[in-house]
Amino acid sequence: MPLELVTYIVQNLVADQEQLGITAQRNDKGLRIEIRCAPDDAGRVIGRGGRIINAIRTLARAAADGRQRVEVQLID
Repeated sequence: MPLELVTYIVQNLVADQEQLGITAQRNDKGLRIEIRCAPDDAGRVIGRGGRIINAIRTLARAAADGRQRVEVQLID
């Protein structure tokens, strides 16, 4: 569920969806979601002062219902 939510949000933020890549990896600590996008779109995903990426992280954690730890990273 958190992966689908993050994918939906980020797809609607970026302009170049062809360079968008979102992957998820499960490990012993929980779920790690990595977002890769065009350099021009990174600012849109991060937002002013990091507000958008922090909101995405908060929503992903809420979608997990506390059952697992969720980490969202923007990879350059």
